[in-house]
Amino acid sequence: MEIFELGPLFEEVQRSAVFPDSKTFVDCLPRHGPERILAAYAQAKAAAGAAFDLPAFVREHFTAPRAATPDVPAGEDIEHHIATLWGILHRPPDKPVAGSSLLSLPHPYIVPGGRFREIYYWDSYFTMLGLRENGDEAMIQNMTDNFAHLIARFGHVPNGNRSYYLSRSQPPYLALMVELLAEKQGCDAYRRYRTPLLAEYAYWMDEIAATRHAVALDDGLVLNRYYDQLDTPRPEAFVEDEHLATRSAQPRATLFRHIRSAAESGWDFSTRWFADGATMETIETTEILPIDLNCLLHFLELILARAHEDTPVQQHRFRLAAARRAEAICRYGWCESARFFCDHRLVTGQPSERLSLAGVMPLFFKLATPGQAEAVMARIRDDFLKPGGVVTTLIHSGQQWDAPNGWAPLQWLTIRGLENYGCHSLAAEIARRWIKLNRDVYARTGKLMEKYNVVDPTLEAGGGEYPSQDGFGWTNGVLLKLLRGYPRV
Repeated sequence: MEIFELGPLFEEVQRSAVFPDSKTFVDCLPRHGPERILAAYAQAKAAAGAAFDLPAFVREHFTAPRAATPDVPAGEDIEHHIATLWGILHRPPDKPVAGSSLLSLPHPYIVPGGRFREIYYWDSYFTMLGLRENGDEAMIQNMTDNFAHLIARFGHVPNGNRSYYLSRSQPPYLALMVELLAEKQGCDAYRRYRTPLLAEYAYWMDEIAATRHAVALDDGLVLNRYYDQLDTPRPEAFVEDEHLATRSAQPRATLFRHIRSAAESGWDFSTRWFADGATMETIETTEILPIDLNCLLHFLELILARAHEDTPVQQHRFRLAAARRAEAICRYGWCESARFFCDHRLVTGQPSERLSLAGVMPLFFKLATPGQAEAVMARIRDDFLKPGGVVTTLIHSGQQWDAPNGWAPLQWLTIRGLENYGCHSLAAEIARRWIKLNRDVYARTGKLMEKYNVVDPTLEAGGGEYPSQDGFGWTNGVLLKLLRGYPRV
């Protein structure tokens, strides 16, 4: 039995805000078995009545987790600081612990930092970019092997290695991780990871279980969406989800599925997912075919084709699948009126005109035509470029994946996408502004942050369900990659 299955105890702890962050309780380690804790809870409540001290009961029966990023001495060179952080964010192989929500991993890994005390799927690719710059090929291998282990055990890579994340995955970056290994190890890497890559593809394409990620369109093409397998409040955000349900007109189960599915996207939360483009009460994630998810799956299909060079039938299968998905991306993801790549909304049958940096993914994967790429470049230069880098969306909503925030992975995807189409000066300018912002915030605070305010670099980033975290895995990785790739900007 998990902490979030402790019925009235779990709900009372979360609703009473014993911990300021809802995630803390589900990361706690029970000191006794669940039956013993529940019996003690019932007995203590009955004996104390209104005087029952819930926080004291929790302290007696649970061990609270520590933040993943203790203070690091400020003032050192930023690259040396990152090297120090790798050691702090490093975790050894896990030993299974009874009652823990942590899903044990057989190899060492890097966590993001702060409240994120476990490995996260898409974060890890961008962390690996910095590990490569530090020459830590062993850790890249270890983390990739951990994801292969999770696929072998659960049929997919969970959002993070916690039991409460098992109902969903995250953006499928395993193929990019394998490509990163192949740059050093050659084609053997494709064949070595063929089995987990196939299993991940089966998960997203509903080939083994009906996960409902794949959507057949009227013309016979198939695109994918995010779709969490549960329709209940997230244990790690129980109170937040319950509160939203009181304000939304949607059925509770429908609302919770949309919330969870947005968490699967990694963009939790953004107006990308809102029917009215403004308020989270209208979230409709499963009604959207995300442009970035489908570009990632196109790349997975290409890598699977490479992994099957010794099996012509399978190789042809995946080449054909990649070609058909590329056709679908250009047909359903290009918004001519906006001159930008966008998500496709199933409700309207049209591309969304709510622009976001997800629209750079066809450039990152070289799926755009030269004309489309030129239009995207112009939009990036004219609308998304801000003093601190590129902004996530053009909407100021109070959500963390909207303006004024910028995120390290989106800077990298944009910069590489622009470089792929010869827009070197704009790519270098984004890199320059992002590096400067990271350096300036580090000089002020001694920290590297999860996200940044790119519109007004003198202010902190905001929004979201929790305070901005420091550490921070993917910021460290992307910054180090840019510092080495653009040393004179």
